[in-house]
Amino acid sequence: MVWRSNFNGKEWKPALAVAGLIPPEADENGKYESAREHGMHALRHFYASALLDAGENIKAVSEYMGHADPGLTLRVYAHLMPDSRQRARRAIDMVFQRVPQEDHGPQTAQ
Repeated sequence: MVWRSNFNGKEWKPALAVAGLIPPEADENGKYESAREHGMHALRHFYASALLDAGENIKAVSEYMGHADPGLTLRVYAHLMPDSRQRARRAIDMVFQRVPQEDHGPQTAQ
């Protein structure tokens, strides 16, 4: 199990410092500067955004994020969901796509 506080202090913040996103020195208590825009909340937001952009469904993302219900996830992340118009058009096109039929010679009217 990864504890958020351990990961944040021992892995994430030092990585941000090496990347130059926060000052490279920790304080006398070994703590790095707090930076909300680069913190754990941003990492969670990135994770959810990447999943939604890849087409993962909102119910699954809600479960992965530990949200009580998909409605919360939808309210927070709906603006990140990719436009599905093109995907919807392709789905319907596939349903109505013509299937080549065998040639049985000239058709006669009955």
